[in-house]
Amino acid sequence: MNKIFVTGCAGFIGSNLVDRLIKNKNNYVIGFDNFSTGQHRFIKDALKQSNFSYISGDIIENYDELVYNMQNMDIVYHLAANADVRYGLEHPYKDLEENTIATFHVLEAMRKNNVKKIVFTSTGSIYGETNVHPTPENAPFPVQTSLYGASKLACEGLIEAYCEGYGMQSYIYRLVSVLGERYTHGHLFDFYSYLYMGNSTLVVLGNGLQTKSYVYVQDVIDGILCGIEYSNEKINIFNLGTDETIRVVDSIKWLGEHLKNDIETIYAGGERGWVGDSPFIRLDCQKIRKLGWYPKHTIKESIFATLNYFDKNLWLFKGAKK
Repeated sequence: MNKIFVTGCAGFIGSNLVDRLIKNKNNYVIGFDNFSTGQHRFIKDALKQSNFSYISGDIIENYDELVYNMQNMDIVYHLAANADVRYGLEHPYKDLEENTIATFHVLEAMRKNNVKKIVFTSTGSIYGETNVHPTPENAPFPVQTSLYGASKLACEGLIEAYCEGYGMQSYIYRLVSVLGERYTHGHLFDFYSYLYMGNSTLVVLGNGLQTKSYVYVQDVIDGILCGIEYSNEKINIFNLGTDETIRVVDSIKWLGEHLKNDIETIYAGGERGWVGDSPFIRLDCQKIRKLGWYPKHTIKESIFATLNYFDKNLWLFKGAKK
């Protein structure tokens, strides 16, 4: 029996990962979450399975509980994080605490329990506004442009140091923006929510020409599992994304097609929506491609899958938690 510990188990990516892991009856999964951004409904089906248990806890405030419940685990998937890039400057301690210090707590809990393997979801934001496109894993690091990216880069450094110092093994995945079922954070969610609330004109930060890559959540999970299966270095770092990019205006166009509505837009102007909003992101994913992973969904398919999910789960836009 593989004993697996998942932080952020009720979040967007975390809950989808849990569902995938518990399909294998040789896996026993313990999920740890404080529901700060996760949703009870996302783990409703998982809770019906005998090979999943949920622990309510906060990585910062309930450290002793984290240590206690990590006993006898074989691997930790650490997905719990603050992913709010836009408002990072308004609460600068949040990224440090919920990303960097939280990761330190996870690593310390692993060390105390002699757990040797960690999977960590990082971000393409650590590349800042790089001049290398597409951006490979070994690209020179430019100046950090967001507290979120800086905190995630610090997490990677801690993980690497623990691997060197305590004989751990790590799988670090630098993700582009992720779309799909249970997506609850990002520009597509914001746009849909704004229109769902009855607004007829969409106010868009920046000039709408920000160009990004997106990837479907199930493709992300495929990539994570592929890396674990086929790579066995002490420190394994992979970009995960698609070879495509789209502009914000493209996603607005597809949102209008989905809603069968001509969306009136007002652009605030400038290349960036906010400080830390990189105007161009595209990652070089050849390293994970060589292991056999390729995304199965285009960005457009991922966007429409997300919008179809919104249509069936309008409770997401009413602040519902239960």
